[in-house]
Amino acid sequence: MQGLVAVIALLDEGGTVPFIARYRKEATGNFDEVQIRDIEEKVAYFRDLEVRRATILASIAEQGKMTDDLKARIDATLDKSELEDLYLPYRPKRRTKATIAREKGLEPLALYLWEQRISDEPLSAMATRFVDGEKGVASAEEALEGARHIVAEMISESADLRKVARALMFDEGVVVSRKALDAVDEQEKFKMYYDYREPVETIPSHRMLAIRRGESANVLYFLIELEAARAVNVLRRGVLREQGDWTPQLELAIEDCWSRLLNSSIQGELRLELKKRSDLDAIQVFRDNLHHLLLAPPAGPISVLGIDPGQRTGCKVAVVDETGKFLANDVLYLHTSKGAAEAAGKTLEALVVKHQVRAIAIGNGTASRETDAFVREFLRERGLENIFSVTVSESGASIYSASDVARQEFPDLDLTVRGAISIARRLQDPLSELVKVDPKSIGVGQYQHDVDQRQLQQSLETVIESCVNRVGVDLNTSSWTLLRYVSGVTERTALNIVSYRNEHGRFRSRTQLMKVPGIGAKTFEQAAGFLRIRDGENLLDMTAVHPESYAVVEQIAASLKAPVEELIKSPQLLEKVDKSAVSAGSFTLNDILEELKKPGRDPREKFVAPSFNESVRELSDVMPDMVLEGVVTNVTKFGAFVDIGVHQDGLVHISELSVKFIKDPSEAVKAGQIVKVKVLAADAKTKRIALSIKALHEAGPRGPRQNAPNSQAPAKGQGGPMLKTQVRVKTAAPEPVKAPVSLDDKLAMLSSKWKGR
Repeated sequence: MQGLVAVIALLDEGGTVPFIARYRKEATGNFDEVQIRDIEEKVAYFRDLEVRRATILASIAEQGKMTDDLKARIDATLDKSELEDLYLPYRPKRRTKATIAREKGLEPLALYLWEQRISDEPLSAMATRFVDGEKGVASAEEALEGARHIVAEMISESADLRKVARALMFDEGVVVSRKALDAVDEQEKFKMYYDYREPVETIPSHRMLAIRRGESANVLYFLIELEAARAVNVLRRGVLREQGDWTPQLELAIEDCWSRLLNSSIQGELRLELKKRSDLDAIQVFRDNLHHLLLAPPAGPISVLGIDPGQRTGCKVAVVDETGKFLANDVLYLHTSKGAAEAAGKTLEALVVKHQVRAIAIGNGTASRETDAFVREFLRERGLENIFSVTVSESGASIYSASDVARQEFPDLDLTVRGAISIARRLQDPLSELVKVDPKSIGVGQYQHDVDQRQLQQSLETVIESCVNRVGVDLNTSSWTLLRYVSGVTERTALNIVSYRNEHGRFRSRTQLMKVPGIGAKTFEQAAGFLRIRDGENLLDMTAVHPESYAVVEQIAASLKAPVEELIKSPQLLEKVDKSAVSAGSFTLNDILEELKKPGRDPREKFVAPSFNESVRELSDVMPDMVLEGVVTNVTKFGAFVDIGVHQDGLVHISELSVKFIKDPSEAVKAGQIVKVKVLAADAKTKRIALSIKALHEAGPRGPRQNAPNSQAPAKGQGGPMLKTQVRVKTAAPEPVKAPVSLDDKLAMLSSKWKGR
């Protein structure tokens, strides 16, 4: 509980999630980012709930309808849906059949039916007393009909009965989709859903989103079916308490309520709930994929020549130095004539030699395999064994090249040259380059255009923020597009940092940040630990040790009778530290010691390049039973897509990912992972490739580990592409996160403290 309260207080004070997770472990009890974001979301939920609760209480009180029991129930609920259910009878509403019946003076008769109290007067006689021609009640039957309308509305507005009906439809309802009349679906994208049924409780997010997309395209319509008799029986048990002459009238009212009011209302709620549930799943898939891509291994500070392949217009070429600075550009015409390749080779050689190129990055778009083959042959012919070439994903490069960010960076360059620069930089450092691209353009989502766009954007922003701060940012070389994701730094502050750097030269110390306009004590506190300065005045500025802990490092150095520089050069000295003699918490001290052992370490893995089959370049070359190597480009709830180098990703269905049962594809593979796959089927007409990883596990001569997709070793002397991580058995899956015990309950206990905040 203490850690929970501390997290809330730190968030209220303006602390960012990365900062709290990394530098306030003592206060929180070592909560990680996942737990802190979970708390942040739940705190926001409960605070919104308190605001809405206050509004509802005020509204009901203003109507003069507040009772002690109702207030107690409203005060006690911690669920927004239940809160709205309690408010429903008092919410201003349009004119209904029940409203008209009340205007006719039939509410007392309805209350008699509802309360089910035995009376000496028969119901028929009682109903006759409400006959009034002036009010439009011509007969006892009309009076009873109006009373039933009021009762039906009372049932539909009962919080308890709505809760029961909602649970019933969720547990037993069935999503039913059908093809709409006169629907046009030329490619039959939604054929599977022309007549489809699946339980509400178990329908996965990707199928729900597919059905909704089909509905948006006017190809499908869907509804949630629940056996009417089942729903009516459940409501009957909640409404009927005594048998009497009112029973037939109540049964009619219950049936009317379900068919006319409650069924459509609950369906609408569940449709919205299914949408939210599907959105959350789809957004989580996108988050996970983006996380792995952003943390893909970098080639590092080497000069790179980037190629944006093209056939008719030629291959656009751009060279960047080890810092990513643009040096030169040209065009290679490989496919226009027989002598084009020879001329292109001379152009390429001149660029490679002049700028001392260490790697060649080739975009994976049209003609990429032909370009890759040309480059590999070029390197072999000229004996340039010290240069490696790799294919990198160019998803979003065209979006970046036309963006305001690209125009600001390279106002005088053509769009295609900007794209080639982006491809080259992606090899050097995928994180630094991909933050310039709208994450929705990177192509790793699942029905990303169908989910809540605001929620998606916010969620992806938190992923980028997490990855950037986990890796750390070089204060002297990073662009403002990267700096803006540093903890505590806004876009304006990032631009100010770059302007200050351009005017005054490179930063020599972290404390110099305080001279930048817009950076005060709070921003410095949040950001400093994530900013790196290499070759600065203080060696600790290149580490993740926060300036507030420099004194602790000095204390460690003093206890070992060695200068700080010696601790960094000889980390084995740190094994002799007497932790009990250092005035720092255990979490903080352990983090400092780990950082001093590997100062400025990059948490990302080393990378390797996939080895595409040289004889397989087009989809028509892909044959069943082939074993190929490729890269996982996208992980969805139904499987994983793998790039095998033929311009069309193949699908490894979830059932073909592992010999073991898995509930989610992410249990077996990650975006960017290099895998070996077996071709099950390939159809050039429909452009579909079915692949299997499981088949290789089953067929391995020495058991399933023989051909495990994460067992290949890196090619000697080669690096790897951005977005393609080196896969190791021990690091294939993230470590499990231990969530705080009963977080919802703890937050609920604290909810009363947040009222009015």
